[in-house]
Amino acid sequence: MKLITKSYLPFLLSVFLFASCEETEEKNEETPLKSHISEVEETYAPDGRVALFKVEAAKNGEAYILKGETNTPEAVNSLKEKLEAENIKFTDSIKVLPDAEALEDKVHGVVKISVANLRDEPKHSAQLVTQATLGMPLKVYKKQDGWYYVQTPEGYLAWVDYGGIENMTKEEFLAWKSEDKLIFTEPTGNSYSEANTNSQTVSDLVAGNVLELTGEQNNFYRVRYPNGKDGFVEKAYAQPYKEWLSSLEQNKEDLVATAHKLMGLPYLWGGTSPKGVDCSGYTKTIYFLNGMVIPRDASQQIHTGDVVDSDKNFENLEKGDLLFFGKPATDSTSERVVHVGMWIGDNKFIHSMGEVHVSNFDTEAEDFDEYNYNRYLRSKRILNKEDKGLMYLKNTDLFTTSEPEEVKM
Repeated sequence: MKLITKSYLPFLLSVFLFASCEETEEKNEETPLKSHISEVEETYAPDGRVALFKVEAAKNGEAYILKGETNTPEAVNSLKEKLEAENIKFTDSIKVLPDAEALEDKVHGVVKISVANLRDEPKHSAQLVTQATLGMPLKVYKKQDGWYYVQTPEGYLAWVDYGGIENMTKEEFLAWKSEDKLIFTEPTGNSYSEANTNSQTVSDLVAGNVLELTGEQNNFYRVRYPNGKDGFVEKAYAQPYKEWLSSLEQNKEDLVATAHKLMGLPYLWGGTSPKGVDCSGYTKTIYFLNGMVIPRDASQQIHTGDVVDSDKNFENLEKGDLLFFGKPATDSTSERVVHVGMWIGDNKFIHSMGEVHVSNFDTEAEDFDEYNYNRYLRSKRILNKEDKGLMYLKNTDLFTTSEPEEVKM
């Protein structure tokens, strides 16, 4: 190793200082763009779970190149307007999804298995973040190997592998929506190759699965899957979708009945189906089986509906109200919502924690849930409330179409 002589030190120091100044100057030049990008992201994609805006700027001479991707074209337009207003030169190379060309125009998808696992990265070892059940429509944004980046009806973004989704063009999707539908109503069951429970199983089914209804035979409905498979479902386990929809009363007693029907389900991080649920996946499933699509996570659900209690005055609660738990905000930290359950009356709530079970908030009871009592934040009422985060199946054409003529496009 050669020693550095004293004569070289001033030279090296000058090089270091020059390089440091150059770096500082470049960072200062990039700051305005970073600031604008952050402002746009905060406005159009504050929650990365439901909106994608991954954009950065690279210096290119006297101008910049905007790179990245988004599923919100309004955000790109806003960013460009901000830069133009300050006479900042740039080239727009942001990819706006969906990538229709790579997807061969199949920008729609329908879940084709009982429960599809959606992950935060395109690989099976990635974290399970949510699930989508059979018949659920998905927006498809891009493809990577055998994985598709999709968005659920409540807006959640994640990756699903090819085995869980049937990709469709707009025309194919509208054709699928125009067909009569059937919804599976029991927690679990099967479809069969013939109108006989002793025949070959076609697949398992769970509550909330939606299939095409193509006919009836004895005590069975004949159904078709999004990928064209046919099967038979026992009538006692299912109901024509429109008939089921019109029968929904969306009342608090029905919510409690559904909650009890799923008692004992195992806790599963990312689970939103009768195969396993996390806390918010459980409340989401209860409401979906009563005709409502609500946000995915507890920290999202808490921003819907009306506050009915924040002081542990549980006499103000009604069955079906959601209770939220976590850490309250302090002078230096934001509120952190980590758990949710549903009130069922008599000082009790039901939730998924270890397994789906009932907890007691009666402080004199032997089974008093002191742990959750101490981390209680507040309760919200969402049943029959109007909110941008709440979707009512009666008011949407999620699984059907109100304009069959569109199929002819």
